[in-house]
Amino acid sequence: MKLTTKDICYNAIIAAAYVALTLISIPISYGMVQFRIAEFFVLLVFFKKNYIYGICLGTAIANLGSTLSLWDVLFGTLASALACACIMFSKHLLIAIIYPVLFNALIVGFELYWFIYNFGPIETFFISAGWVALGELVVLLVSYFILLILKNRHDFKDIINASQNIDFKF
Repeated sequence: MKLTTKDICYNAIIAAAYVALTLISIPISYGMVQFRIAEFFVLLVFFKKNYIYGICLGTAIANLGSTLSLWDVLFGTLASALACACIMFSKHLLIAIIYPVLFNALIVGFELYWFIYNFGPIETFFISAGWVALGELVVLLVSYFILLILKNRHDFKDIINASQNIDFKF
């Protein structure tokens, strides 16, 4: 994907906003039960593929603040990258929500299972994955409804610099 100066600026804004929203909501942004408000931004990849760079950079920087630090940078960024890669090719926004829920549940759930439960009983993996999935699903469903409202703005597509799914389906 070729990046223009405008694309780099948009990605920098997305990364900075992701980090800021994560850090101002620290109590709910990390841990097993997390409602990371900044996950709203992963849905922007639905409208412009190259926003994956801003999302991944923002996730990596924000995860430096986690108690799991570099492991969270690795696992969290991997989950975001895989989710965004799938969202890029989605044609329906509601379906696109599934990918971040799935990848975060499995990857971050595994990370928590490994580092917090030290590979305890397998049930703890499913509990971790379930709580991560629930938090992600709640945030993305709220984001979905926000985008439904924003869709009606005549300048919405211009503001987010959309280049795909211009006539997006919800």
